[in-house]
Amino acid sequence: MGHLLQGYQLCAATEGKSPNAIAIVTNSISYFQDFLVSQGISTDITQISQHEIRAFILYLQQKRCFSNHRFNHTQDNGLSGHTINCYLRSIRIFFSWLVSEGIIDCSPFDRVKIPRPIRKVIPTFSDSQIRQLLNVIDTRAPEGYRNYTIILTLLDTGLRVSELCNLKLDNVWLEDGMLKVLGKGNKERLIPIGKQVQRLLWRYINRYRPEAVTANSNFVFLTKDGRPLTKDRMEKIMTYYGKKAELKGIRCSPHTLRHSAAVRFLRNGGDVFSLQRMLGHASLEMTRKYCELADIDVKRAHMTASPVDNLCLDQRR
Repeated sequence: MGHLLQGYQLCAATEGKSPNAIAIVTNSISYFQDFLVSQGISTDITQISQHEIRAFILYLQQKRCFSNHRFNHTQDNGLSGHTINCYLRSIRIFFSWLVSEGIIDCSPFDRVKIPRPIRKVIPTFSDSQIRQLLNVIDTRAPEGYRNYTIILTLLDTGLRVSELCNLKLDNVWLEDGMLKVLGKGNKERLIPIGKQVQRLLWRYINRYRPEAVTANSNFVFLTKDGRPLTKDRMEKIMTYYGKKAELKGIRCSPHTLRHSAAVRFLRNGGDVFSLQRMLGHASLEMTRKYCELADIDVKRAHMTASPVDNLCLDQRR
C-alpha cells in the first residue's frame, strides 16, 4: 500500500492537486493501513473489500479523541462526523485512483455508503462581536493596522486564510476595487472589495507595510521583519484578539470570518450565485448551506410577510 501511495502522490501532483489535498489523502491512507495491521488484516490492496471498509467505519465511530496519541490524553468525546467523513472520502479518492490506473477492477466503496455528518449550525460573528474584536486592536502600530486591515478584508471578501496569505501586490487592483486570488485547484478568481477596504489596503501598503526581506517577495501582508505572513500566524493573531476582546460562545478564527462574510453578504441582499463565485466554491450545493445560516433572512422576511399580520385582524380582540 505504501508503494502505491507514492504512485498516487506523484500522479496527483502532476494533475495539479494542492499539497494540502495530497497530504490529507496520504494521512488517511496511512491511518487506514495502521488500522488493518492492528487488526491482523492484510494490507494487500486486492484483498480489501467493503467488509474491511465497514470495519474501519465502525472503528472510527467508536474511537475516542486522541486515543493512542503520543502527546495528548484520551478524551471522552469521539471523532466528529466531519472528521470521519473526511477520512473516508480521502480513502475513497485513493481507491478511485487505483481503479483508474487499472490496479484493481472496482472500488470497495462502490458497495459502501459513507455516513453523512450531522449538519450543525455554524456560529458567525454578530455585529457587536465584530466591533468588540476591532476595538481591541491598536491601529497606531504598524502590526495593529495590518491586523485591522486583514480582519476587515477577510470579512468583506470571504477569502480563505491561505488565499489572503498568498495575495500578491500585483494582484491588488485598488482603482478597480478588485483582488485576484489563487484558490483551490489552482483556479484564479476576481474578488470585489468595498470602498472602506480599498482605503485600508491603500494606507497599509503605502504607509505601514514593511520592506520585504527578499527583493522578489511581493506578498501583501508581511511580518514586522518583512517575511510572508503564514496561516498559523494568522490563526494565532485571531485567537489572541478573541481572548483580548473576551468573545464568548464562538471560535475566533479566520474561517469564522469567512462564514460571517458569506452570511452577511446574503443578509445584505447578495445572491447565492455571486456568493458562489466570491467564495470559490466548485458547486452551488456547497454555497447553499449559507442560505440556511442566513435564513435569507427568514426573520426579516417574516416581519413583512407574516401570514397572520397581513390578515389585518381586529386589534380590539
